[in-house]
Amino acid sequence: MSKIFAVANQKGGVGKTTTCVNLSASLVANKRRVLMVDLDPQGNATMGSGVDKSELQLSSYDVLASLLPIKKAIVPTNSGFDLLPANGDLSAAEVELLEMDGRESRLRQALVDVNDEYDYILIDCPPSLNMLTVNALCAAGGVLVPMQCEYYALEGISALLETIGQIQQAANPALQIEGVLRTMYDPRNSLTSDVSDQLSEYFGDRLYRTCIPRNVRLAEAPSFGQPALEYDRNSKGAIAYLALAGEITRRHAAKPNEANQNSGQRPVAEAV
Repeated sequence: MSKIFAVANQKGGVGKTTTCVNLSASLVANKRRVLMVDLDPQGNATMGSGVDKSELQLSSYDVLASLLPIKKAIVPTNSGFDLLPANGDLSAAEVELLEMDGRESRLRQALVDVNDEYDYILIDCPPSLNMLTVNALCAAGGVLVPMQCEYYALEGISALLETIGQIQQAANPALQIEGVLRTMYDPRNSLTSDVSDQLSEYFGDRLYRTCIPRNVRLAEAPSFGQPALEYDRNSKGAIAYLALAGEITRRHAAKPNEANQNSGQRPVAEAV
């Protein structure tokens, strides 16, 4: 069975797409089978994986809105992971899903067909709470939360935790925080240290030891349609995501029956 993670944060600009693309490539480098699902109508994860969103014949829109078998829409990437791509068509699904039966579980139903074919399925979520994000959270067993170590980021994670609690109660009781990832990390900033200390207190061992630094190569790589690992494998950003992939795989190897549990973490409703 796949480990399914929604990469989510209701605050924009925290590195969700960068994390999805680079972690997918890094897990492949760790000999894992990976599917990345682009659920953002901007299609940045699709473009960052080297797939032209303007030339798609089928996309995540068709899977959600028309119940197209997911295998027909999945495409391979040069980085070794498979991709369910997205483009602007997905914006229509946000509205169309509101009138459909079982609207919150369409993605979960679709992933059943490929659950045994991948070790990890990573879902890139849009930076808002809409029906696309709800579909991701209902399909996932864990939420990977990228965040910057700044004051407003703490506010954003509070809103996300409230949303996760609501999804747990209404549709997916198994949903947990898989991990919190510090992105655009600058240890020279005193606020960074303060926020890191708060995150460690709140999340315990759910806070990844790996931090993703500010890195020019990470910012440049998407314009070439490549993960940093392909663009410059010796860059600090590429090395950091390889370390994150190793941390994740070791965690699941050590606790195979607790991959999506939140040991050491406060209840979601009390975390922040």
